[in-house]
Amino acid sequence: MVVYPQRSVLSVPGSRPDMIEKALRSEADLVFIDLEDSVAPEAKAGARRHVITALSELEWRGRPRAIRVNGLDTPYFYRDLIEVLEAAGGWLDLVVVPKVGAAADVYVVTTLLAQIEAVIGKAQPTRLHVQIETAQGLLNCAEIARSSERLDALTFGPGDYAASVQMPSTAIGMPDEWDRQYPGHRFGYAMHQILVAGRAAGIQVIDGPYADFRDSDGLRAACLRARALGYDGKWCIHPAQIPIVNEVFTPTPAEVRWAQETLAAYERIRAGGQGALAIGTTMVDAASVRMAERTIARARSAKVLE
Repeated sequence: MVVYPQRSVLSVPGSRPDMIEKALRSEADLVFIDLEDSVAPEAKAGARRHVITALSELEWRGRPRAIRVNGLDTPYFYRDLIEVLEAAGGWLDLVVVPKVGAAADVYVVTTLLAQIEAVIGKAQPTRLHVQIETAQGLLNCAEIARSSERLDALTFGPGDYAASVQMPSTAIGMPDEWDRQYPGHRFGYAMHQILVAGRAAGIQVIDGPYADFRDSDGLRAACLRARALGYDGKWCIHPAQIPIVNEVFTPTPAEVRWAQETLAAYERIRAGGQGALAIGTTMVDAASVRMAERTIARARSAKVLE
């Protein structure tokens, strides 16, 4: 069960201790230290040492302590888990796993985690986020989402997904000239598949990054599209993106008022033996209540409502 908000998920390179400290001072709901794409091959061994220091010595301000490991198809994955967990596994709460293609990938990760946790005497299981960012991963995302009780979220990876399906694209998560050639949102199908898989499994669903951290209008539009679908949050590649992401994925005061009024009205009609009523010209029934309850839960998670 996820008990922490995940509106804004900030990635920070494990090879940059200065950036790690800055990221941990940010207002991101979740920060993870990256050992994968943002770290050059020759810097990965040193980055693991920085990760161990950050997990064991830095202040995370109550957030889960999280890292992203390299993919299972690389020679770095097993050392990422073994070296970091054996040295700092007692502090590590969450591992982000990239390019997950099948439930078997999750099984490999969870098996190795369980073995290391047994050796270091860690009683609390390390949680997982898995990234769906390949054609194979999308085909198998429903099975992946149900593959382990350790899973807290599925995350869409637009850059690697575009490469995997050979979709022409010039920037990660951003519109370009090719979007004008397609009558719709080119990632809509993939994002909805991932959303349905996550919701059916009872876990959260997070959108991938928007590459231009100076383009606040483009970022907001991307956030609104993901929120309109039902996503819980979005990755950030720079602290400057956090305020917009947190704002969009937080229920507005108007949404909260609607939810409160809907729940109160439904309680009144239930007391009177009815199953539906109209608020103004809008019909309210049990489905409306479920939507309202979800809005209240989001507001409480974001700490805008007690």
